[in-house]
Amino acid sequence: MVIELKSGKFKPEYAGKMDFYLNLLNDKEKAPEDNPSIGIILCAEKDSLEVEYSLRTKLTPIGVAEYRLYCMLPDELKEKLPTEHELSRALQREIKE
Repeated sequence: MVIELKSGKFKPEYAGKMDFYLNLLNDKEKAPEDNPSIGIILCAEKDSLEVEYSLRTKLTPIGVAEYRLYCMLPDELKEKLPTEHELSRALQREIKE
């Protein structure tokens, strides 16, 4: 899987670049028994029509999605993630080992 994070709006050339990455990954890294690699392009904005025309003739599986930035982590996620203190302790243990 290839994931590319873009800070701005989707551009058609991103699909060509992702196609290149996937072809390279499938040719050089994928084992014969592996499924074909997939690509995900995460953008701050996308125009669905522009994405559709950019991906229409691609032979490799590519998806485009928007992401949103939040100043605060939603409460339902806070309890599922480690605290800063827990992360720090875990990193210190890893360094000692």
